[in-house]
Amino acid sequence: MQVIETLEELARALDKERASGRQVGLVPTMGALHAGHLALVERARAECDVVVVTVFVNPLQFGPGEDLATYPRDEAGDIEAARRAGVDHVFLPPVEEMYPGPVLTSVRVSGLADGLEGASRAGHFEGVATVVAKLFAAVGRCRAYFGEKDYQQLLVVRRLAADLSFPVEVVGCETVREGDGLALSSRNARLTPEERAAAPVLYRAMQAGRSAIGAGERRSRRVAAVMAEVVGAEPLARLDYAAAVDASDLTGPAVLAGDVRLLVAARIGSTRLIDNIGTTAP
Repeated sequence: MQVIETLEELARALDKERASGRQVGLVPTMGALHAGHLALVERARAECDVVVVTVFVNPLQFGPGEDLATYPRDEAGDIEAARRAGVDHVFLPPVEEMYPGPVLTSVRVSGLADGLEGASRAGHFEGVATVVAKLFAAVGRCRAYFGEKDYQQLLVVRRLAADLSFPVEVVGCETVREGDGLALSSRNARLTPEERAAAPVLYRAMQAGRSAIGAGERRSRRVAAVMAEVVGAEPLARLDYAAAVDASDLTGPAVLAGDVRLLVAARIGSTRLIDNIGTTAP
């Protein structure tokens, strides 16, 4: 396995792989690799000849007061986890490699990035889109694997790739969960035992929203209210948002129909968690 620290070296290594007829699979991460990340690697390994994992805590997607300084980092552990998972290349750049000077150019995906996480975290998706565009430019033609846990991010990245004509197929992968429904996240490591016990309330809330739709509820505001009520009953949780939206574009129709995405964001103690599930409103 090769550990790479510069964009130039990354591009050169993957050009060489493609010149030998190999298909490249890309798994972008912010490190602190867990079973959710490794499920993306497994999918990439099954569908591609070469797998590259990027490990970069991107400062552009953290706003003032957010957890950039305390975000989990374990470079040695990430390299070892990638090696055990059969990764071929790990891209682990320093910040100055990705942003050698003031960032005067950024990428913004309008519409999809404006609500939900975009409304709660100003500038977040501009930071995501900018770093992903840099990675796509360096990696070149590939299949890129993103988890559905960050569903809005997945749609933003898909639109980015399409609008900017990157030769990248963006593949969404199902969320990996603990037995009690909690979605795997690097931030879970920051939960105290009491907070960890409370955290599955997000999943229970979404399940309640899905049940409401299954029972015939089609009003998006009412479904969102059902989810908010579940989160509100947990003393350690502070709701940011609960939403029932069209799965294709994240718009919130008054009456739900077809493919629906239920999304919840909340703070459990001081740790902010997000989650979502898909369902159908016949």
